[in-house]
Amino acid sequence: MAKAKTGSFWLTETVDVAVGASRATSTLDLGAYVDVGDQQAISVEEIEYIVQREDGGVYDSNINGILPVGGSLTFQVSDLNPANLVLEADDVTLIGQGQLHVGIYYDGAADANNNVWSHSTSFHPDVFGKLDETRMVVNDNMYCLVDVSGNVIGQDLAVTFRLKCKIVKLSTKDWMAIAIQSTASDN
Repeated sequence: MAKAKTGSFWLTETVDVAVGASRATSTLDLGAYVDVGDQQAISVEEIEYIVQREDGGVYDSNINGILPVGGSLTFQVSDLNPANLVLEADDVTLIGQGQLHVGIYYDGAADANNNVWSHSTSFHPDVFGKLDETRMVVNDNMYCLVDVSGNVIGQDLAVTFRLKCKIVKLSTKDWMAIAIQSTASDN
């Protein structure tokens, strides 16, 4: 199906969600990597999501107090998403998705903020496997989205998307199949 033209490399994109916002997006430009004439595509091998608090240009991992009580984050990467919506899990344009839920245990303690818990319902990171099992992208862009239940409070929130990729050459048949699937999803 695909033949690697490069070794693995990392693409990164950070989506900043400002105080008071509930959704933010960013576009990862792949124009330098995807080439229709050469049937060249991007193979996504792995995606990592890093959630941080941002306060005046200083980043840390203390997200306590950024989300409303019982808040959650959804972050996703897709190769088509012009409406910037959270996609259904079986959407063919969805490349990877993660969720983080943050809540507070109320156990009678005077300071409930000392009892913060979190868990995820999606796997972190998304790992796709060998080259023939990876996610092939033939579009010029990938879209990174962060959706917050409620609004961000306190300080800004930053989610960094780290994508482990390779540039690959596809057979003409495979290139066409992926391009047709992608185009059909756009309609």
